[in-house]
Amino acid sequence: MIRIIFKNLKRLEVENDVVMERLQRVIDRFPALKKCRIHVTLEMHSSPTQARPELFTVTIHVRNGRYRGIRLKKSAHSLYAALADVVEHSLEKFNRFGDRSRVKERSKARKLCRLGREIRGKLILNLV
Repeated sequence: MIRIIFKNLKRLEVENDVVMERLQRVIDRFPALKKCRIHVTLEMHSSPTQARPELFTVTIHVRNGRYRGIRLKKSAHSLYAALADVVEHSLEKFNRFGDRSRVKERSKARKLCRLGREIRGKLILNLV
């Protein structure tokens, strides 16, 4: 479930559709995200006291599920550029998150194999 939050921006259907389309590509690549609650925050920062261009920030926060706790935040001078950055980095982050869990599983399996070899070696030494 994807929830889109607008801060200091008008809620436009076009931007809503673009966000859903971009995130759907990520969800298609990582099917475990279909069960996750994802909050996407679209913000615009502008200063009333200083003349400078607006800064747009896109934040993705996975609230539950396999990828729980992942938070990405990117800013740019265009909302679409910030969205592209955060989607690109989310692919890397989700992939790295999955790699980390696979590495942990492999290291546990290797430790069990080593323990099994040590136990077999001790049994053979005791029999001889």
